[in-house]
Amino acid sequence: MTPPAPMILGLGGTARPGSTTERALQVALRAVEAKGGRTRLLGGDFLARLPIYNPADGGPTPEQAELAAAVRAADGLIVATPGYHGSLSGVIKNALDSLEVLREDSRPYFTDRAVGCIVTADGWQAAGTTLIALRSIIHAMRGWPTPFGAALNATTNLFDAEGACIEAKDAWQLSTVGEQVLDFAQMKART
Repeated sequence: MTPPAPMILGLGGTARPGSTTERALQVALRAVEAKGGRTRLLGGDFLARLPIYNPADGGPTPEQAELAAAVRAADGLIVATPGYHGSLSGVIKNALDSLEVLREDSRPYFTDRAVGCIVTADGWQAAGTTLIALRSIIHAMRGWPTPFGAALNATTNLFDAEGACIEAKDAWQLSTVGEQVLDFAQMKART
């Protein structure tokens, strides 16, 4: 009996529908699907509904519980954030903070999972510093950042009307992130 294809969770975007960041994440998830993986997207609309993480609260809200369940079920993740003032956006940081509910799990946070990183920013400096910050957070959450992280300069139009990358170099970056997460998930499944 063949095991199910790895489930890769895409987490990212902004509160703005159709954001550049969410479209970049969708390109990476399509690359996962093209290689035989299963995907789920928790995009900006979902992330914007998450309450601000408060460790003093009595328990997770339904949205926080849904996020935690999606991470528990994931064999790998791709996190996509815009670069705001040199770091992650508030909705992405809040989602990552909300995963504190996973601290007592048998597989806490991102343990044993590859996490791909995608950053879109209006300039290379913000893209670079945000990518470094995101990779550091993934390490702190016990995840394995993939060797390649995508950094896209959003000062120009990156996508066509169908959501495909205009530039081949951007398509390569996003596909590489998705494929590396899937490859690591498949390797882990064989161990």
